[in-house]
Amino acid sequence: MRKSLLIIILFSNFSFSQTQELIQDLGFFIDDALLYSDKYITPATDAAVYQSSSAWVSSAKKRKLWEVTLGINTNFFFVPNRDRAFEISNSDFSLLTIDGATTTTVPTALGNDYQVDLIGDLDGEIIRIETPKGINQNVVFYPHLYGAVSLWYGTEFLVKYSPKVNLKKSKYQMYGFGLKHNLSQYFKYLDSKKINLAASFIYSKDDVSFDFLDVQTDYGNLGINQISGLVDSYQFQINVSKEFKKVEILGGIIGNVSNFEYRLTGPKGEIEEIIPLQQVLNKRLEEIYKTKTNFMGEISGRYQISKIYLQSTIAFGKFVNTNLSVQYEF
Repeated sequence: MRKSLLIIILFSNFSFSQTQELIQDLGFFIDDALLYSDKYITPATDAAVYQSSSAWVSSAKKRKLWEVTLGINTNFFFVPNRDRAFEISNSDFSLLTIDGATTTTVPTALGNDYQVDLIGDLDGEIIRIETPKGINQNVVFYPHLYGAVSLWYGTEFLVKYSPKVNLKKSKYQMYGFGLKHNLSQYFKYLDSKKINLAASFIYSKDDVSFDFLDVQTDYGNLGINQISGLVDSYQFQINVSKEFKKVEILGGIIGNVSNFEYRLTGPKGEIEEIIPLQQVLNKRLEEIYKTKTNFMGEISGRYQISKIYLQSTIAFGKFVNTNLSVQYEF
């Protein structure tokens, strides 16, 4: 909190006597907002890793030079109950209290639309804040485009892109690229049995945004109406497949390292005429940046109809993510 107070003092254009109580209260509020934002958005960014990590390898086969695959993928993410809510208590907060209770359960970004009121005293003014809603969906689905170009020596360039998709009270976008290299070409026995082995290295970026806290005060809106989680993932995976005429069955093991950052990305509030609150909060949000390692399994089936392929993929680990894809090969 001391860091926040120092930044506020440096930027404040009020006299010290006017701002002493306001600065202290805003410092407490920043601590509360930081605690709440961590518990609220972290489950959603954890889930985003699973959505962006699966269905990168459509086939483990070695393809001919300059062959192209284009596809439309649709992800179906099943929201687990354990990540839909968290508990808060008055003892967690420095400024805020729960209206009419000492402890309650509130939704994460993946949770329902239940809300409670939080109350605080900001420089002598009573403020009332509704806790943010979750997306209130059992299954989250979004489309994205997929492409692959075969290069030299059994290597393919892979790419995914999703336009910003509007979900309930949230937005999601993902893009990434990678390289896949066929390994079975070096083993004549595997090649003769139509068993394919491939290794891939992939980078992906997720941007997930949610409506957050709409706080109105005598100093204007505080400008923390939207919070975003930005995830950079570096992924390595091994896939093996077996061909049965027009069907290819794939299995894979995925490991990735993801860096999580959080920012307030909505419009700034009127409070900015007094204090650069959004800048201060974004600086404090660096305290909850994270790096996580995930391991997951993947199984997939691909069926050929002339140059069209239908594919279903399931990735599993902490979460379960399903992907359905329609592809065309040139």
